[in-house]
Amino acid sequence: MTPGSLPSVDVPDPHSQAEPSGCAPLPTRLGVTEPRPDEPMAVVVAGPAGANRRELIVGLLGIEAATLAVPPGSNLLVQHAATATRAAYVPGYRQPHAYGADPLAAGPALARPPRRVELSLPDPLLRHFAVVDTPDTGTLGVAGGRVLRDAVGRAGALLFVISADQAFSAAELHLLAEVARTRVEVFFAVTPGATGPAPGDAARMPDVPPSGRTGPTRRLDPVSVSIEAHRAALLAAVPALTPARWFPARRAELPHLRRALVNWAADEVLRRGSAHPPVPSGAHGRVPVLAGVEPGELADRIDRQARACARRIRQHLALELANIHLRVVQEIVFGVGCAGLPQMLDRELEALSLLATAQCDEAVRGLVDEAAARVFGAPLAEGVRRRITHAVRWGLADHPDAPELDRVLLVTSTAGVAGLTGAGALDALAGLPGAQRDEVLPPVGVALNGGCWQHWRAPGNNDPNAARSWAQRALREVELELSREVARRFEVIRLSLGSVLADAVDHGILLA
Repeated sequence: MTPGSLPSVDVPDPHSQAEPSGCAPLPTRLGVTEPRPDEPMAVVVAGPAGANRRELIVGLLGIEAATLAVPPGSNLLVQHAATATRAAYVPGYRQPHAYGADPLAAGPALARPPRRVELSLPDPLLRHFAVVDTPDTGTLGVAGGRVLRDAVGRAGALLFVISADQAFSAAELHLLAEVARTRVEVFFAVTPGATGPAPGDAARMPDVPPSGRTGPTRRLDPVSVSIEAHRAALLAAVPALTPARWFPARRAELPHLRRALVNWAADEVLRRGSAHPPVPSGAHGRVPVLAGVEPGELADRIDRQARACARRIRQHLALELANIHLRVVQEIVFGVGCAGLPQMLDRELEALSLLATAQCDEAVRGLVDEAAARVFGAPLAEGVRRRITHAVRWGLADHPDAPELDRVLLVTSTAGVAGLTGAGALDALAGLPGAQRDEVLPPVGVALNGGCWQHWRAPGNNDPNAARSWAQRALREVELELSREVARRFEVIRLSLGSVLADAVDHGILLA
């Protein structure tokens, strides 16, 4: 084994082999998700460094810029509340930290940067949607781009901010191309460049005709001119964004952007509500069992499918961790170095958590649908599916491992993995919190604890070889813990689902 490499694992390529029997195809990458009707609506603000995103948010909300200060790499969630408060959600803690509602007050000394800082303000605009300011796109990397796309999909709208003297990077065009494939609404705002006029002003330039005669003074607006250039460059790469609206980010014209965002929120409320009726078909009433269902055969089939799904997810996650290791080593040697290792690895583990959660959710949905269809017939009504899902979730409480399913895996400074349970611990990991989950299982959560930041940012710990060795051991421990976690989750799902359907077969109807 070469230095800095992960131990070899016998993992087949999921793209080159058929799915195991009984396991539906699983998402192999983290893309833009579709928002559920009960997801809080938000506008995610993104863009490169130097684009004055924060100044734009200040103009939209009419607040002081100091109020928006957050540690580098953290999301800022600005939402409506009657009283102004600010709180930091830090992985490794079950409760948020008060983070200085006074814009002039310094924040507390945190062991590590929070995944998000929540700023609550009594601003009327925030009644329509929350605003999420994200890290600079140039600092996100592969994993950060995936996390951002997931947040944009759940929020429903992206406001991309770029200055007049900047250009779209390849990573930004890739991000926008991914977003363009979904129903997410995209807005663009162009701010004055570093050499441009102050916001709200236009540069006055003398109009000098070719003859040399001095003509009347006219306004040359670099923002409006650059909007057309930016739009042309974008559409050449991502023609699907032709309907996206563009706005100059000037104080006098911010009301137009504000009005467009409010109109989007009003339309989005109607769209989400009409797409998902509040009372789905089959939510009430008797659901008879099909004749001829054999309980023993049904239990055996659920057992085989649950094991196949767990094995498939473990294979996917092992491959993803191997890819993470390659990116981490490359960044240690050629990129962020030892000091930047915690931030980079934490973002990779955040993306890994979202992918593992999506795969578990998809596998459980497929498992429930296939088994329930054998008992009640297909196609399965949405209301019937929800009743079975709720019954399975309640049944988990009878299993001794159920209280541990909401466990956060924390990588320590010694390259080990510690556990922390509780809904609050999981909430602290979310860069953008969502609605209450209606899935059977809680989300998967992996993060770095504060000791990792303290260790690798210390001046004496700047050895790339030591960092590579630490990363190798840490990722190996994460792989082992995640493998155990996935196996345990599908074992309790097997028992709970089997019990719910066995009761239905015994009584001849769905009891949930």
